[in-house]
Amino acid sequence: MNGLFDTHCHILPGIDDGCETFAASLECARALVRAGYTRAFCTPHIWPNLAHFNRPDQVASYVDQLQRRLDDASVPLELFPGGELSMRPDWLEMTRPQIVTYNLKGRFCLFDIWIDEIPSCFEPCVRFLQNHGLTVILAHPERMRVTHLHPEVMDWFAEIGLLFQGNLQCFGDPDTAMTRQLAERFLREGRYFMLGSDTHNLRSFEIRLRGLARVRELADEATIRRLMMENPPKLVE
Repeated sequence: MNGLFDTHCHILPGIDDGCETFAASLECARALVRAGYTRAFCTPHIWPNLAHFNRPDQVASYVDQLQRRLDDASVPLELFPGGELSMRPDWLEMTRPQIVTYNLKGRFCLFDIWIDEIPSCFEPCVRFLQNHGLTVILAHPERMRVTHLHPEVMDWFAEIGLLFQGNLQCFGDPDTAMTRQLAERFLREGRYFMLGSDTHNLRSFEIRLRGLARVRELADEATIRRLMMENPPKLVE
């Protein structure tokens, strides 16, 4: 398929801090289509306080419901299930069937963590997922305080086998913001495996469009195709 492939969005309604209603989800889906997207992964937060929504089968059910709404409204956006895991020590107690992965295939997973320093559980948690056969992707490292303080930590992240997903919002931040400076640096350095919109609602969509425009200014067409059209389908397989 032609078109961009979003690897990170929160448009499932009423689940986390993303869209609150089906109407809001439809608005965001239409905005993604207008921006050139034809496919998107729904990656709701997988948090302890969302215990009612932490299982792969539940994610799949919600994605199916939203896809039917999009189809009924003739919104040409194909959805796939996924999740944004929040790194916690209790990961080490999970079993593989409990881990929400991209397209629920058990091959790639996405996680985030908000830290000033690397916690002792970080590498054991990564290794735990890798030992389950997963390729582990770190969401928006340019937003992490630890990379602001120590950008060289990205080298260690790469050494332990992490891939990186950049956030379009950060490319749209003010040019004095560390998030934007690091996002542009990581893009120039070829660190990203993929880029995601991290869409939560229509109110914050304009900054993501600015970020997409900035990426087009910074990167050549081959790079954009790799990050937003060629690598994302690998998560489906």
